[in-house]
Amino acid sequence: MIPKRSFCLPSNLCLLFLSKPKARIALAAMAIPAVLAIVPIGVVFILSGLIVNLMQVVSFILLRPISKKLYRKINKVVAELLWLELIWLIDWWAGIKVELYVDSDTFQLMGKEHALVICNHRSDIDWLVGWLVAQRSGCLGSALAIMKKEVIGWSMWFSEYFFLERRWTKDEITLKSGFQQLEDFPMPFWLALFVEGTRFTQAKLMVAQEFAASRGLPIPRNVLLPRTKGFVSSVSQMRSFVPAIYDCTVAVPKNQPPPTLLRIFRGQSSVVKLQIRRHSMQELPETADGIGQWCKDVFVTKDALLEKYFAKGTFSDQQLQNIGRPMKSLIVVLLWSCLIGYGIFKFVPWSSLLSSWKGIAFSATFLVLVVIVMQILIHSSESERSTPLNITPQDQTKERLVQK
Repeated sequence: MIPKRSFCLPSNLCLLFLSKPKARIALAAMAIPAVLAIVPIGVVFILSGLIVNLMQVVSFILLRPISKKLYRKINKVVAELLWLELIWLIDWWAGIKVELYVDSDTFQLMGKEHALVICNHRSDIDWLVGWLVAQRSGCLGSALAIMKKEVIGWSMWFSEYFFLERRWTKDEITLKSGFQQLEDFPMPFWLALFVEGTRFTQAKLMVAQEFAASRGLPIPRNVLLPRTKGFVSSVSQMRSFVPAIYDCTVAVPKNQPPPTLLRIFRGQSSVVKLQIRRHSMQELPETADGIGQWCKDVFVTKDALLEKYFAKGTFSDQQLQNIGRPMKSLIVVLLWSCLIGYGIFKFVPWSSLLSSWKGIAFSATFLVLVVIVMQILIHSSESERSTPLNITPQDQTKERLVQK
C-alpha cells in the first residue's frame, strides 16, 4: 500500500528506457491528451519535489541531531506537501472512487495507532490507494513501506522507508535496524508490506499455482503465494510496540480496465474496492513457523473473498464507510501551481531564457526530460515490469513464462 522526486530514479530504469525500443515506443504512442497533462503536472511535481527535498535536507541536517522527534513531526508535514499531489491525481484529476469496507470500531482507530499493513498486490496503483486511505485517516506523512527499491527517491528516504535488496543476509539487518528506529516514532504510523513480493498477473498466477500443486498447498486463484520471511521478521520485532495488523484486500471490478498511472494521467476514472480487517498483534502465534502459517491462512481467506466477489459480485460483509473527498489535496496543488507558475513567470524574463536559441533549446530540453521522467515513473509502475516470482534456476520454462 508500493517504490521518484528531485528525481533519484533507479539507474536500471533509466538504462531500460534508453536501451529498450519498447520503452521508447511507449512514449511515442502515448495519447496526446496524456502528454498535455503530463507536461504541466510533471513540471509542478518535479519542481515542488526539489523544494520539498531541500526543506527535508535542511531539517535533517539542522534538526535531527538536536531532536529526532521534532524532525519527524516536521518531516510529516513537509512530505505531505508532496504526497498530496498524488492524492489530488486520484481524487480530483481522475476521479478514482475508492470504496472502503471496514467495521466502525476499526475505522475509528485508523490513524490513531501504529499498524503493520499487509495487502494483496492487485493493481499498479495499490500503493496510491493505501496513501489515499492513510490521508483520510490523518497519517499520510507517517505512512511508511517496506520496498525493494526507491521509487520516489529522496523524500521516501527522509521519511524512513525501508529499502531492500532481496538478499536476506543484508535485508535482515536493514529490517532489524529499521524496526528499532520505529520504536520511538512520535506519531501513529502505518508500515505497509506487500507480502506477495510482486504485482499480480495471470502469468505469475500460473507459476504460483504450479508451485502450490507441487507442494500440496491450497491452489490460489486470485492471489499469489505470500513470501512470509519479511512478515515473520516484522511481527517478531514489532509486536511489543505495534498493537495491530491491518489486513487489506484490494479488488477491481471485472467489467472495467484495471487502474494504472497512465489511465490516471489521462483522467480516466475507475472503482477500487478495499476491505480492511484489524487483527490484534498479540493474537498471533509466538513462533516463526506459526506466524508464517498465519500469514498463509490470511491469504487463503483473501483468495476466497475475491473468488466470491468475482463470481457473485459480493465483496465484503464489512460496513461501507464514507471517506469523502477532502479539499486539502486540491488546495495544495493550487498553491504549488501558483508558486511555481509565479516563479517561472519571473525567472524567464529575468534570465532572458527565451531570447536566444540556446535558451529556447534549454527550455525545450527541460520539457522533454519532464515527459521522459514521468514516462519512466509510469513505465516502472506497470504490472508487466514488476519483479518475477522466485523460481528454481533449472526451471527455465517457468522463468520465461513469468517474464513475459
